[in-house]
Order: sequence, then C-alpha cells, then structure tokens
Amino acid sequence: MKYAIIIPDGCADEPQEALDGKTPLQAAHVPAMDEIAATGAVGRASNVPAHMPAGSAVATMSLLGYDPAKLFTGRAPLEAVAQGIEMAPNDWAIRCNLVTIEDQIMRDFTAGHISSEESAELLKSAQEGLVGDLPLEFVPGVSYRNLVMYRGDQQPAPFADETRATPPHDLTDKSVADDYPRGAGSDLLNDLMSRSIALFSDHSVNVARREAGKLPATNVWLWGLGRKPSLPSFKDAYGKSGKMITAVDLLRGLAALIGWERIEAPGATGYTDTDYASKGRCAVEALPSTDVVCVHIEAPDEASHEGDVQAKIKALEEIDRHIVVPVLDALRSQGDYRILVSPDHPTPLRTKTHSHGFVPFAFSGTGVAADTYATYDESCAGQSDLAFAEGCNLMKHFLDS
Repeated sequence: MKYAIIIPDGCADEPQEALDGKTPLQAAHVPAMDEIAATGAVGRASNVPAHMPAGSAVATMSLLGYDPAKLFTGRAPLEAVAQGIEMAPNDWAIRCNLVTIEDQIMRDFTAGHISSEESAELLKSAQEGLVGDLPLEFVPGVSYRNLVMYRGDQQPAPFADETRATPPHDLTDKSVADDYPRGAGSDLLNDLMSRSIALFSDHSVNVARREAGKLPATNVWLWGLGRKPSLPSFKDAYGKSGKMITAVDLLRGLAALIGWERIEAPGATGYTDTDYASKGRCAVEALPSTDVVCVHIEAPDEASHEGDVQAKIKALEEIDRHIVVPVLDALRSQGDYRILVSPDHPTPLRTKTHSHGFVPFAFSGTGVAADTYATYDESCAGQSDLAFAEGCNLMKHFLDS
C-alpha cells in the first residue's frame, strides 16, 4: 500500500463577502480534491489544543500523528534540526524574525520578504553588536526566518517552558505593545530586540532598501523558543517509511525527527511563487521508494497572511492541478493506495493569522468507503460525523481504517 499526504497549509477559512459567501476552497476550481472527497471520506480535525499556540509547528505535528500536548517543545528547535544544528539537552533555540515595526505597529513580519543575503548581513552585525559575553549565536536562515542559539552548557539558560513570546505573524497590522516576551528570560529577549533597533537603523542594508523603496528590517523579533524534542520515528509509531517535500524549515525539522527523508524540490520557495509542478514531480518520483510521501505547500497560508483572497484561490488551484492530479494518477497506476488532503490549521483572510479550530480533510483509496459528500470544503466537513477533536488521531485512522 502506498500513501500520499497533501498539506495545503492554512487553506481552511471563513465565508468571504467578496466570494458571495463562499470560502476560498468553495470558490476555487479543485476537481481532483473534490474527486477525493466524492470517492472517499470527508471529515474535520482540530490539530491545535486550545492551550497551545495556533501555528504550523503544533498543528503539523498533530496532523502527522504526534500528540503536541505531550511532545511539542517549541517551533525554533524544529527549525534548528532542519538546519543540521546540533542541540545539547541544555541548549535553547529561538526563532529570530527580521520585521518592520512602525509606531509600535507590526507593519510586516517578513521585513518586506527581505533576501537571505541581506538578512545574513544584518545578523552578522547583530552577532558583533548585541551578544557580548552571552553564549548566543545568530544563525542566518532563509529570508526573514532565522534563529538564535543559546548554548546552555556554557551558561545556564534563563528561560522556562512557560516563557511567552508571540509569533510576529499573529500581529500583522496590530499593536505590538502588549506582546513583547514575558516570563523567565524575557528580559534578555526584550533587551536584544530593543538594542537591535539602533543597530539596524542606519545599517547599509536598510539604507539601500529605503533608497529602493523597500521596507527596512527595523529589528529582530524573538519567539518560538524551546529545547530539542524527542519524537519516536514514524516507522516505530506507524510501521511505515516516509519522505517529506517542503520549503519550510519547521517541516524539514519534523521530518528529520521522525526519520523521514527530506526531498528538496527545485524552485520551491515557501511562498506563492513556488514551483508547484516541481513538487508534484518530486512526489511522483519518490513514491516507488517509500511507503508515505508528504507534500507540504505554504502558499495558501502566505496568501492569508497578506489578506489576498485571489492569491489564496490561485494557490489552491495550482496545488490541485500540479500536485494532487499527478500524485493521484501515480498512486492509481501502482496498485493499492490511499491519499489524504488536509491543512494543518485555519488561517482566515479576515485576521491574517493562524487560528484554532477544525480543518476539513478528505481521504480516499483502497478500502475507503465513500460517504455522501461530493466536494472538499469546510461546509461538507462541518456536516460530517467523522471528526477528531484530537487531530493526532487522524493519522492512524487514515493508515488503518
């Protein structure tokens, strides 16, 4: 039996006035996803426990069949694993966004999608100008997505599991005044964030960006901190091998932790300009050599963060055409199979940020009886009797039902 999992990140949404009361999923032309729904089972799952942050790190862990309430330690450690950064038991990883804040308003949590080269220059200055004698290391990543590593064996870390730090994408167009880090170790985080403002103000990178009409990176925003998690391999938990196709580090990190091979699709960007067809081709090529192929696509989530309904619809249609169609065809050509389509969490266009709540899923294939629902969307999923209040239980149902 071969299995495929397609994750259109953040695609679950609300009815839109601009779409005559339809959600983006209902408005998009997604015949392959609808076919999976019509020939299989439709339901809903809640992947983020109410007391945990509504983001992909928690939600995707749950979607892949791991209970985040027991296993989640933070987003940044997953990204550190993805970058191949070794973490000792006392080390902490901290997510470091480059952001644009103006008059205490989060203007842009990506600093205008700053380039990786510009980001690396700014972080080099941060390392030289902010760290001092602290066991801290600023680690460049991709664009605005970077890390700070605190080496706890050199000096005990001041943080605790309860230290609160708000994801900057939750603050788009909102005041940040009440959302600076709080709790154990927050003084250190806030000090670094505050001092980065003066350091970056007249930095050559920002001077050039302003002259080019681009948003400057006004400062670092630190969040998502945690220690390295310990997850059982997918093979041990579910008896199957797997491969992950994604352009996002936290998914790469999760894949590494559960023993999945990571496939880098050429042209995959983690944004709406990603090469969807490349991801589809990589998935098809991976199927013969593994039990499970998982394709994660960040584009619908990014469109929601920007409040762009048409970009979200286009992303869904591209996913359907260039990923779901070829993967479904390949599965059918090789024998017994199952395919699952599900986002990790909702990302409403109205709020431009991740939210708690149920997301729709559909799966079909060998041994899956068809229910009465003909389309893949939030409305059908909401009417279905198939529901998982703890989304981590969906995986076993998908594999074994």
